[in-house]
Amino acid sequence: MSLKITDTTLRDAHQSLIATRMRIGDILPVAAEMDSVGFFSLEAWGGATFDTCIRFLNEDPWERVRALKAHIVKTPLQMLLRGQNLVGYRHYADDVVEEFVRLSIKNGVGVFRIFDALNDLRNMTAAIRAVRSGKAHVQGTICYTVSPVHTIASFVQLALDLEKEGCDSLCVKDMAGLLTPKDAFEMIRSLKKSIGLPISLHSHCTSGVAPLSYMAAVEAGVDVVDTALGPFSGGTSQPPTESIAAAFRGSDFDTGLDLESLARLSGYFATLRDKYASLLDPIAQRPDIGVFLHQVPGGMLSNLLSQLKEQKKTELYPAVLQEIPRVRKDLGYPPLVTPTSQIVGTQAVLNVIMGKRYAQVSKEVKEYCLGFYGKPPAPMDPEIRKKIIGQKVPIEGRPADQLKPQLAELRKEAEQMGILKQEEDLITYALYPNTAPNFLKEKMGKNP
Repeated sequence: MSLKITDTTLRDAHQSLIATRMRIGDILPVAAEMDSVGFFSLEAWGGATFDTCIRFLNEDPWERVRALKAHIVKTPLQMLLRGQNLVGYRHYADDVVEEFVRLSIKNGVGVFRIFDALNDLRNMTAAIRAVRSGKAHVQGTICYTVSPVHTIASFVQLALDLEKEGCDSLCVKDMAGLLTPKDAFEMIRSLKKSIGLPISLHSHCTSGVAPLSYMAAVEAGVDVVDTALGPFSGGTSQPPTESIAAAFRGSDFDTGLDLESLARLSGYFATLRDKYASLLDPIAQRPDIGVFLHQVPGGMLSNLLSQLKEQKKTELYPAVLQEIPRVRKDLGYPPLVTPTSQIVGTQAVLNVIMGKRYAQVSKEVKEYCLGFYGKPPAPMDPEIRKKIIGQKVPIEGRPADQLKPQLAELRKEAEQMGILKQEEDLITYALYPNTAPNFLKEKMGKNP
């Protein structure tokens, strides 16, 4: 069985190492060559790319994916979709989800990796059904984490549920690099015995063990692994594409990828790494075994540091890392991935800075405790929950059922502001009502 590769250089790799700042003008010169390598897919959109394009790069994310699709015609373009959160940080109504997916398919996305931060299937179903309706590839996703309530049996049950929902493949998403070789082997073997879907493994080198875990997963029968080209691999990014291809060359798991082509691409991205060197955070580049203790993904580490720098409290960084597992336990052991990583991390910072736990509580933590993000993996600490929300009663159903259709009203607002030039602009506004208007007005000024 040959091993297939999803290359993440165009999305998660630069999101993990240089805060998603790679510009489309730097990608297009090698896009066609990347297309010809023979990857299973190219992860090039979703995650933080959408927000960063608008907020920092002054690029239209829809134009970005169209430009990529014009150059990448053989290899499916893949995106990371946060379930009901799409590419934002809160839940959107079903009509927004359906329209976002429709337009993503129209503009060239072929594979949708859909996850929910709490592994709450209810937060993934609308997106899954929308992708199926559009005849694109649905990759249901398990967010891997370690806690007293997260077991291989619980992950297998979620995989079975995702298979029933009609997913075309499954991804085990190890966002913090916590998956050890032993657990990788047992996890993949159990999944292969239980479901009939192809399985992808996505990990990060944050702890340094990901390449070893990939080897164990391959031996257990994994179908696809996520890698990044050498200059944007390692640290908080994925294992290197070239190294994985070379490691399995001539074996039963030969990837079939041409090492000379990979070397040429790697050389090009080495020049980009130099170009973006000022954005490389030393913390993101080196392995940190501490992740097995605090479970904080690499991108979250740099975010915590920036929060503390703003408060001129960087000396509290070690205390915050110790507080994060306590907050996570209080909140029912959510996996630490967007947006729960920000929710838990920000509350840990507040607890440490205030010197008293939950003396000040973020709006997001209150909403989390009220059930607006979904069902926590384990029951929350009842005393902490009562302290945060008082006598309010948390919702029990699917969070998005609390939301009325939003597009009609948003269209009226956007038309009054005169910011709709293409149908995609409405979704951009729906996702980011605070930042999108100025961006769209400026874009229209440039393209009268």
